[in-house]
Amino acid sequence: MKIRNWLTLAAAVLAVSVTGTSAAQGSYPDRPIRLIVPFPPGGTSDVVGRIFAEALARQIGQAVVVENRGGAGGTVGTRAVASAPADGYTLLLGTSSTNGTNSAVYKSLPYDAVKDFTPVTQIIRVPGVIVVNKNFPAKDYASFVALIKSAPGKYSYASSGNGGATHMAMEYYKSLSGLDMMHVPYRGTGPALNDVIAGQVPILWDTAASSMAHIQSGSLRPIVVAAKTRLAQLPDVPTFAEVGLPDYDAEMWNGLLAPAGLPADVLAKLSDASRKALAAPDVQAKYAGVGAYVVADQPEAFKAMIQADVAKWKKVAEFAHISVD
Repeated sequence: MKIRNWLTLAAAVLAVSVTGTSAAQGSYPDRPIRLIVPFPPGGTSDVVGRIFAEALARQIGQAVVVENRGGAGGTVGTRAVASAPADGYTLLLGTSSTNGTNSAVYKSLPYDAVKDFTPVTQIIRVPGVIVVNKNFPAKDYASFVALIKSAPGKYSYASSGNGGATHMAMEYYKSLSGLDMMHVPYRGTGPALNDVIAGQVPILWDTAASSMAHIQSGSLRPIVVAAKTRLAQLPDVPTFAEVGLPDYDAEMWNGLLAPAGLPADVLAKLSDASRKALAAPDVQAKYAGVGAYVVADQPEAFKAMIQADVAKWKKVAEFAHISVD
């Protein structure tokens, strides 16, 4: 009799435990969510993250708190999310560097950009542009190519730093075009942009959002844009596809990721809420204001994009012999 009573009690406890677990998952989220932005405040990723956090909070019914955790090219904050519990309460604003180029250039990256994360949705993409100093002899893409080919290795381009996204984007272009230009790394896009405007270095690959004001003021001249279609602000500037490089895809991106092993029901809720948040006209307008456009894809599509991105940048790193300790 005692054994039978004990078994009945154990079964009841197990039933309560299972029911409680289901209820806990079903009620997600029941407390604030942390969104780790792996870069300091004030940069593009921070702006993108804060717009998204506010929009997601409205849809999901809980506060989404942005936590900036910069350092080591975004690896510090990204690693923190990779090692966090897979419960949906710690999320990452991933970027084309943290979950793309870093995998190709860092000798000992402390996380796997694909295996250690659950992709939720790609938030936005940001078109890029090759710009030159206003006094650079080339006035358009054809003359730009002709000039560089006429003097291999003579002309240099600036980047935000060795192994950074803009460095990789330009080396990717070199690998497809066969052009030979010297690399001049800077500590950030700001200093690189300033020196190109001043004429210290003639060429720069930059995001259209970062360069647009300088293009419109006449300080920089756009040569070609990394975008699927011509930009409304630069209707006379061709895309890479139009100049004969249809495979060149170097738009920068931001996306929402969670630690690997996120429960399916939590992923479904996050994915649905994220895409609804990104569909709001005011959110799309805010992103357009920083030169970006909304993607809002499904988790499977986002995962496939990351896998392709990592593979692409590894080939570029091998081509250009790029590595970061």
